Amino acid sequence: MIKIEQFTFNPFQENTYVLYDESKECIIIDPGCYEPHEQEELTQFITSKNLNPVILALTHSHIDHVLGNQFICNRFKLKPQIHQLDLETLRNVKNYAHIYGFAGYQPSPEPEIFLEEGNPMTFGNSTLEIRFVPGHAPGHIVFISHEDKFVINGDCLFYGSIGRTDLPGGDHQTLLNSIKNALFSLPDDYKVYTGHGISTTIGYEKENNPFLQEEIKS
Repeated sequence: MIKIEQFTFNPFQENTYVLYDESKECIIIDPGCYEPHEQEELTQFITSKNLNPVILALTHSHIDHVLGNQFICNRFKLKPQIHQLDLETLRNVKNYAHIYGFAGYQPSPEPEIFLEEGNPMTFGNSTLEIRFVPGHAPGHIVFISHEDKFVINGDCLFYGSIGRTDLPGGDHQTLLNSIKNALFSLPDDYKVYTGHGISTTIGYEKENNPFLQEEIKS
């Protein structure tokens, strides 16, 4: 059984996740930890649980989700694993970080492993399916546990909302199609862990998300 610990970091109030199982291996997803106290909070949890981080994975590479990449690399010797179509998004963060007030941003290490739909990600005794869900970012992916019935969905789907599509590489209709095909094909009881805000479920969003009602009918 996978256990999930959620942290909320940086001024964007981004959700960072640590997933671990009985093996004590863990993966870190979307490390938004920028300030030293945020980095310490994440490290303290990992060490207090005697966890062994084996993967640093990104749903996508917008600034709020990658602020801690270099720290994780320094602390745990892990380089980010992303979808190849998000590589330019990752590389570009250093060019605008100062505009958002992150003058001390340390550019992310370059990925050495790229994640693809159809190639499951494994750690410990657990397996996560990877699905390609573009629209918010060109290389956006999500991580799904069918055994534990959840999806770490980054910034695709939110409680009653969807990810913004006005950033470079974003496209509104692409995102709607992605959610309908890649996420709403999951069972209704799957829990959706979001990149910002509270979690939700597939079923709730099918019934109530105002952005997607027409897509569901079509």
